[in-house]
Amino acid sequence: MTESGNARLDDAARAGWLYYIAGRTQDEIARSLNVSRPTAQRLVSLCRAENLITFRMTHPIGACMELAARLAERHRLLHCDIVPADGTRATSFTGMAEAAAIYLERMLRSGRSLAIALGTGRSMRASVERVAPAEYPLHRLISLVGNISPDGSASRFDAPGKLADITGAQYFPMPLPLHAATPEQRDQMLAIDAVRRIFALAADADIRLSGISQIDHDAVFLRDGFITRDELFDSMRLGGVGEVIGWIFDRDGRILDQGLNCRVTSVAPHGSADRPHICVACGADKVVPLHAALIGGLVNGLVTDETTARMLLAC
Repeated sequence: MTESGNARLDDAARAGWLYYIAGRTQDEIARSLNVSRPTAQRLVSLCRAENLITFRMTHPIGACMELAARLAERHRLLHCDIVPADGTRATSFTGMAEAAAIYLERMLRSGRSLAIALGTGRSMRASVERVAPAEYPLHRLISLVGNISPDGSASRFDAPGKLADITGAQYFPMPLPLHAATPEQRDQMLAIDAVRRIFALAADADIRLSGISQIDHDAVFLRDGFITRDELFDSMRLGGVGEVIGWIFDRDGRILDQGLNCRVTSVAPHGSADRPHICVACGADKVVPLHAALIGGLVNGLVTDETTARMLLAC
């Protein structure tokens, strides 16, 4: 079966689960999947025609949707997508990136002009690289994080720039390093008119997507050269367990008001009742920062694999 055929079966499985198990109406299914009501009806019919559902799901995504529903209810998430896991990190990472790409494609095809704000990193780059090329010039893509590496070069994991190449959408890069040398320099950088406009666009974005990283001895920040070992140890001493779009937070999901956060130049995470900030991440090393970000309301959406989801539910 082609990739598009598999994706349509996945959509049919989601529609069938929402209709037969979650008890959603077809209007609610259409809104959830960001499709028209007739399309939602056809997906429910396809679910039955392909024998994806009897008295319970026969498609493997059924168990994942049960996990997603439990996580969404526990943390009041606006969006939650769980992909199957076979025990290998590579497969889980690929499935997670595919799911994030499918979500992005749904948003891009929505028929209305959207402001989509994106973080950087491996998960986000892998996700946008899987988006099918098409022209969506009415959308605006906003970078939440500076795309300049510590050595002055462009970041290898610039996700919004790559998505702009794929879609032809208008792109607003953040022309800054992730950390300024001093808090005073940070204030000067953020006062630049172009940067202030990007922050204003990000504040009004319809959707935010980002990855998340742990703050420990194997921190991505350290491996990629964004911080020194002394800065990492200082962040850990202050209680940092994770970072999202550059901001370090503690076990309760509280943004630290000391250390590196006094010099970070990225847009700050914030909770919203109606605008999703979806975190794309999986793996045992992400469980502690993910749990903290969820209970602290730093993110209100999640794309992960079923192993990570079960570990989060066990926290």
